[in-house]
Amino acid sequence: MRRLSRAGVARAIAVLEVSFSLMFDRGVTNCLKYLEAVPWSEPEEERIKSLLSQYPCNKTVSQDLLARLQPQEPSSSAELVVELMDSITKGTNNNARKDLRTLVDGILSRTSIYIKSDKELDMMNIYSICHTCLNCLVELFGEASDLGPSGQTTISVGKGPHERICKQVENLTWLLQILIDRQMGEEFVDLWASQNTLSTMHERFSPMVRYELSRISATIFIAMGSGKLHCTSTSRLGIFEAWFRPLLVDFGWLRRCPKGLNMATLEDGIGQALLTLTLKHQQVLFMEWFETFSGQGRECPKSDEGFPGLVETIIRKIPR
Repeated sequence: MRRLSRAGVARAIAVLEVSFSLMFDRGVTNCLKYLEAVPWSEPEEERIKSLLSQYPCNKTVSQDLLARLQPQEPSSSAELVVELMDSITKGTNNNARKDLRTLVDGILSRTSIYIKSDKELDMMNIYSICHTCLNCLVELFGEASDLGPSGQTTISVGKGPHERICKQVENLTWLLQILIDRQMGEEFVDLWASQNTLSTMHERFSPMVRYELSRISATIFIAMGSGKLHCTSTSRLGIFEAWFRPLLVDFGWLRRCPKGLNMATLEDGIGQALLTLTLKHQQVLFMEWFETFSGQGRECPKSDEGFPGLVETIIRKIPR
């Protein structure tokens, strides 16, 4: 053991291979005990795996070593990633959460060796995390509404509650983007469209608070407009009916504090998504935009920039 310790891991693996080939049990045992107690590099780990798969050995001796190479209970990289997602959404340190989101995004990237198929991810577990974050968001808005002075028309919140609201919105936009990238985001559209409590409370809060909700809507409209979400006509109409007007009202705040949103892409996405609706609903929503634009001006998406050809397209389709 002392000689192996001085020689190092690479030498110990070489000795293990020779001991296996000579059926020198004592040498195999000493090498396995040494290797179990020291760290390895990835290439060294692959060599150890290869040797243990080629040569039979005493399971009692190699048990601890094997436990480092493979889990004792069946699991998968996808299960671990979902657990990481859940942990990140519950974290309290913003910098740490940002670093960990980057780590998970790297694991989930298309070039990753860890998650090779969309089917490996458990969509139900991810949506369970989304539901938890949404419930927390509803509770935060409800608590802030209850704390507001009676008769107050516009509700403001303190720094603490605002930060907690931002955290949950950040969680939801991150999870939504993962679902969109993995072509699993259609159910989220229905989930967000059904948030009647939030959409009702939206207008009661100050723009600094409520525009956080529109960040989630913006992510959906961008994905719909670019064809990354393949929703039914009912789902598309539902999200417009629930969140189109709030998004128009908050557009100026989104422009001032985009937090990573590409506003030109958002304007284009809204227009393109609107054109997927029936002509009747296009006209209704266009008039809604027109009324908002006439009151807010540049605080609202522009038809000539954000809705390319939208006005001409809708008017051209109206029967003469």
